[in-house]
Amino acid sequence: MKKNSQTVIKEYLMIVIGTGLIAFAVASIYDPSGFVTGGFSGLAIIVKQLTEDIVPGGVSLAVTNFVLNIPVFLIAIRLKGWRYIVKTVFGTVMLSIWLAILPVIPIAEGDFLLTALYGGVVMGIGIGLVFLSQATTGGTDLIAAIIQHFWRHYSIADIMQVIDAFIVLAGAYLFGIQMALYAVISIYLVSKVSDGIIEGLKFSKAAFIITKKPDELSRILMEDLSRGVTGLSATGMYSGEKKNMLFCVVSRKEIVRLKELALSLDPDAFVIVTDVREVLGEGFIES
Repeated sequence: MKKNSQTVIKEYLMIVIGTGLIAFAVASIYDPSGFVTGGFSGLAIIVKQLTEDIVPGGVSLAVTNFVLNIPVFLIAIRLKGWRYIVKTVFGTVMLSIWLAILPVIPIAEGDFLLTALYGGVVMGIGIGLVFLSQATTGGTDLIAAIIQHFWRHYSIADIMQVIDAFIVLAGAYLFGIQMALYAVISIYLVSKVSDGIIEGLKFSKAAFIITKKPDELSRILMEDLSRGVTGLSATGMYSGEKKNMLFCVVSRKEIVRLKELALSLDPDAFVIVTDVREVLGEGFIES
């Protein structure tokens, strides 16, 4: 399905903003404190540290990130085609540009906990925006995709974890085990924050209600909460009795009212409540 121009512009704008946030986290938060959190950005920090005696200030993060990605791109293009990585190439170029032009503002240097927290949140938001636009910034995730092309019995996530683990261990050797332990905190935050961006931050609740009064309860829920209710045909496997199960999605604050209404009308109602990560549609997020 072809995307309209407005959607494409929005996606590329998210890549620009996301890579800017990633670059800020790497250059101004992680690098000044010697944090290596995996990926090519982590390798770039290691290369910079190792080349400080050869090149004044070490090889820049931007140069290392871009050079490391070139052979990976060539292999990916050969195996999967240009269309597979066009956004990833754009994301990598933008990340390298941001790393080259952004001023370094060490906002948490010397405080390892703040470095882990700030870096995890900022990078998590950046990665989430890039992934939300269906792109990556190259690096280990693209290497993992290439390896998975040959070893299909391994998932891309599993391969990435192994590659990033080696990078973090290399960082621990250079900067010390304490840095690596704090880096683990940051990696966890990056994962949780980026997942929140990708899957949606507007959490809701879904309720499945088995009741003897489905018509009355559904009418009350629609009138009182102004939410849609769906009736599902169900069968009690023990009794063999046919029943109607109601399905309703509400906001977190409305779930308390929903349970009150259900149990006040039918004290024997069976209510199951579960979390919903994201809801698109009328009354929630417009698609």
